[in-house]
Amino acid sequence: MLNPNPDQSVLLENLKTIVGASGYREAADIDERQFKDPMGARAVLPPILLRPRCTEEVSAILKTCHAQLQPVAVQGGMSGLVSAAAPLEGEVALSLERLKEIEDVDPYSATMTVQAGVLLQHIQEQAQAHNLMFPLDLGARGSCTIGGNLATNAGGNRVIRFGMTRELVIGLEAVLADGTVINDIHKLRKNNSGYDLKQLFIGSEGTLGVITRAVLKLMPNPDSQQVALCGLGDFDTVRNFLLHAKTMLGANLSAFEVLWHNTYGLIDQHIAHVTVPLTDRHKFYVLVESMGSHAEQDGELFLNMLASAEESGLTDAAVVADSAWKIKNLWAVRDAAAEVYTGVGYMHTFDVSLDITDMGYFGNELERRLRQRWPEAILGLFGHVGDGNIHIIVSVGPETRRHLQAIDEAVYGLIRELHGSVSAEHGIGLMKKPYLPFSRGENEIALMRQLKQAMDPQGILNPGRVF
Repeated sequence: MLNPNPDQSVLLENLKTIVGASGYREAADIDERQFKDPMGARAVLPPILLRPRCTEEVSAILKTCHAQLQPVAVQGGMSGLVSAAAPLEGEVALSLERLKEIEDVDPYSATMTVQAGVLLQHIQEQAQAHNLMFPLDLGARGSCTIGGNLATNAGGNRVIRFGMTRELVIGLEAVLADGTVINDIHKLRKNNSGYDLKQLFIGSEGTLGVITRAVLKLMPNPDSQQVALCGLGDFDTVRNFLLHAKTMLGANLSAFEVLWHNTYGLIDQHIAHVTVPLTDRHKFYVLVESMGSHAEQDGELFLNMLASAEESGLTDAAVVADSAWKIKNLWAVRDAAAEVYTGVGYMHTFDVSLDITDMGYFGNELERRLRQRWPEAILGLFGHVGDGNIHIIVSVGPETRRHLQAIDEAVYGLIRELHGSVSAEHGIGLMKKPYLPFSRGENEIALMRQLKQAMDPQGILNPGRVF
């Protein structure tokens, strides 16, 4: 554990000199969003919030903090859900919000070079302006930054086709804890010259280095988009419908999102701005999306897929969006799953990964275990089932916060039994740290610790997170 620098005032003055008058905030000038944990665990005002403008300033900050054993909380858009970015006692906060330049868009290599503080939505819009697409998409697109997406290896809605964030990066620049800059910025799709160092930083949650710039992969902008919401009777049918959609749509299948009946009902009951298009008599609701390059052919293929699914008894009902407005409305139903807490009250949230063959049992067994202890529990399951990711929301009443550990043990205990992952896309942070051994073996965790020791020997970067 680090000992805070006893003469921190001198250190703070040195840090102010590095970033200049506009590059830091102190005391009441620090916005609450940059020290209050979004998950409600803490609100510790840091002695200083540093806002560097460039990689060189990040390097100088870390070199100075490393020499003085000063712990640093690294921040992106502050939209994370595992209590990782808000500072702990004694930590200075390092925000990358001013590194927000899109440096280059290259249609020939289909790449975009960006600084870490650029909002995901701005990247999407800039790609669109060049008739290209950056396929990473999250509900927090308007507030999350690409640096945070990289640091957590974000997933989102279209992993089934395009993969996680780590699969959308070609080159990366990062700063080590001692200020050393690792510059692997290039546009080479093929580069087997030694270890792929960028992968050490992607998904490391800011514990191995601070990501400052990246070269992102872009895709051709699709000419067609088809979306349908289907009602299904049981989870075995959901699995078979997924296989059917993969077989018939091939590479066009871009999303396969599932709402359990319990979540669909909560949306209908609590989200006034969303109108659910199907009755609540189905056990599961699947939003299936296809994207392609030949609008007429793709539309026909999608409708044929749905028709044959109905003929085979895979779907009981379906609503097909035939306009951009209706596509938006169907996606709004899926996105509303993350908003039901506004009507229910505080809900404990989970992000887990499972073999799809276990998901039906998982949903039933988890509800049984929770209701055994809390008969009136409110439970919702939904997620990116096409890539094995389920989100869970739980309320056991007005005092849900008092029972978080018991709820965690119920959820993660079942995940361990089924050999799943306690984190599919949100990371470990502080909240899931006790449960990391449920998904990773002793030797794996030992190797992670060795990497941390080698790359951050003083332990100043996001200390206490992950381990």
